[in-house]
Amino acid sequence: MLQIWLIGALVWNSIVFILYVLDKRRAVRGQWRISEKTLLLVTLACGGFGAWLAANYYHHKTRKWYFVLTWYLGMLLGLLVTYMISTANY
Repeated sequence: MLQIWLIGALVWNSIVFILYVLDKRRAVRGQWRISEKTLLLVTLACGGFGAWLAANYYHHKTRKWYFVLTWYLGMLLGLLVTYMISTANY
């Protein structure tokens, strides 16, 4: 079960990373953007690592305190779920 979760978390964080990169690219080009609400929700849904990596690598949303808070909450939630799955008795 843990292996499935870890693969899923890796895929999910990769998707979140791509969403942040797409939003940054669209911001630079002046195109339609991904809403902040969407970015915050996918980050909170255990996507904190992907969001943090993309934001720091591409310098996107790093000045907004609520994004920074959401990255860490998403990471914490992901780690908590991983811990709960790894210690569960199946």
